[in-house]
Amino acid sequence: MPPKPYPEPKITVPIFCEENGFYTTKQRSYNMAQIKGKNTKPEILLKKALWHTGIRYRSNKRNLPGKPDISFIKYRLAVFVDGSFWHGHDWEKRKQTIKSNRDFWIPKIERNMQRDQEINQFYRSGGWTVLRFWDFEVKKELGVCVKRVGDEIGLKSLLFNQSFL
Repeated sequence: MPPKPYPEPKITVPIFCEENGFYTTKQRSYNMAQIKGKNTKPEILLKKALWHTGIRYRSNKRNLPGKPDISFIKYRLAVFVDGSFWHGHDWEKRKQTIKSNRDFWIPKIERNMQRDQEINQFYRSGGWTVLRFWDFEVKKELGVCVKRVGDEIGLKSLLFNQSFL
């Protein structure tokens, strides 16, 4: 019997406050407060395209771990639309470009990436399929994203609107 794999230790993220040495301007604080966690533009774009092609779904199911942006419980499919900054797209390069509050942002984003892997593993171990799209993929290749979702739920004969392809 192979040894049981143990998860990596969780990355700890320091609390963002002046006592911990993190500083920000009022304008930056306001801008960061405006960033949404759900119903982002790429997410809405994908949802509208899916709905337009006849694919019905559930949004942001709170009782599902990781709160998938779109879920198909019947097909055991969870779809996430990840922001390229928050979820670490091309992280090794992008990590070098962070100039301020590096001691906060680097562990924060690395923990997000680690959590994404934990959620993927959780769903896959339960027989689910996980699709993750980057925000820029949804914006630039919407038809491809819609087709991947349709293929996963077994809708081979979807009538795709040519504007999505």
